[in-house]
Amino acid sequence: MDGSGWGMGFGGPGMLLFWIIGGLAVVMLGRWLGSDSDNRNDNHTKTAIEILEERYAHGEINREEFEQKKHDLQHQ
Repeated sequence: MDGSGWGMGFGGPGMLLFWIIGGLAVVMLGRWLGSDSDNRNDNHTKTAIEILEERYAHGEINREEFEQKKHDLQHQ
């Protein structure tokens, strides 16, 4: 015996538990990073009306332009 006291307690079941926890941590990290990129690349593409509403809200177009373009989009 080397006198460290770690040999028996960390071998066998302890080592198996260590690798299981490590593997789960890697899987969870991968899923977390993957879900983050999914949120950034949201599969929802904006409709023309949504884009028009955003442009109006940001002040890029005035009310008259907004109403005309909205009417045009709704009656295509």
